[in-house]
Amino acid sequence: MLNGAPAQGARLRVVVLTADPGLEQSARDTFGASGGVELSIGRGGISEHARLDLAGAAVVVADVDADQPDDFLHLQRLVARLGGKTAIMVVTQAFNETVARQLLSVRVADFLVKPVAPAALMQACTRVVRDASGGDNKEAQIYTFLPAAGGVGVTTLAIQTALLLLRSGQRGGATTCLVDLDFQHGACADYLDLEPRLDLDEIEPRPERLDGQLLEVMLSHHASGLAVIAAPHRPAEMRSFDPMVVTRLLDLVSTRFDHVVIDTPRTWFSWTDNVLAGSNELFIVTESTVPGLRYAQQLVAAITERLGEGVQPQVIVNRFEQSMFGSGLKRADLKQTLGNALAGTIPNNYALVREAIDRGVPLEEVKQRNTVTTELKRLIEPRTSPKVAARNAPASQKARGLAWAR
Repeated sequence: MLNGAPAQGARLRVVVLTADPGLEQSARDTFGASGGVELSIGRGGISEHARLDLAGAAVVVADVDADQPDDFLHLQRLVARLGGKTAIMVVTQAFNETVARQLLSVRVADFLVKPVAPAALMQACTRVVRDASGGDNKEAQIYTFLPAAGGVGVTTLAIQTALLLLRSGQRGGATTCLVDLDFQHGACADYLDLEPRLDLDEIEPRPERLDGQLLEVMLSHHASGLAVIAAPHRPAEMRSFDPMVVTRLLDLVSTRFDHVVIDTPRTWFSWTDNVLAGSNELFIVTESTVPGLRYAQQLVAAITERLGEGVQPQVIVNRFEQSMFGSGLKRADLKQTLGNALAGTIPNNYALVREAIDRGVPLEEVKQRNTVTTELKRLIEPRTSPKVAARNAPASQKARGLAWAR
């Protein structure tokens, strides 16, 4: 559940006070598909608060017209009514020195300027609720892998990361799930020699039907103990699924498992922003070529522009080979191109990876202490350390339960 949210089984209540149809739709896109969030809309705007029951609300989103002095009077009354027990986030159509002084005087938790994208609304609500609660509750850790180009080995790295997290967490009872969101060409199940069991035709008409019991039916289980969510191939069918399907799926998964690893398709869908924004760690996978580095560089810039500085994509250069006297790219070239976005490199060991895929087994079962697994451990394991995670967590780090509540 969300940090500071009710106990498991209860629903987080979010109240939005707005007369703006655009902001109302953004709120419904943000929270409407989550079974863990109860969304209430006060269509009369901020003046509506006096007639609404706000008991139990985790956050109130107040739409304030900066040109209407009465709206700030209503905001002051709302703050006094809640008495600091509920976080208040303001949305306004303009921001200037006067507005800033007025907001500071009532000490709201945060503010956004219209137009408000669903991903930005989700990030802000998560942050203010987490800050209000002290951020002590346990939350799922989400690791998302996104290819910068086709054929860069993103599925292999996602699978091996899931297996590493599974093994490292088994001593403490932590659980791990691998989610394949490439509904057209996904290969996670094939790589692990599993039958994909996610029935999209069953849940797409009514995403709200997907609950814990149905999720269990649609999980595949690898011999290692890894849980896998994957759908059968649809190679001749290019479909853009309702974002509610993905939202509901990830919302359930993130409340059930401690670690979630997501293999994301290269194609950008209507739900992609939300998946990336809901991730604790976002890895862009590319190859050691000049075009590959350019694609990765462009993707980092595009994600930062779309989702803001709170989302910090890191680039993994896969199949990297550096010869002392060769003419290929050097590590210094990668650093020069990608800068601080470079997470690290994974060496090229095609024969090892091919055998593991053909046998449907982890790389370490083919060869213990292989270079691919060793380097991947160096990238992933420091991020699982509680102290490192707390120190490096961005302001928009997602709490379990609201992370996918779009």
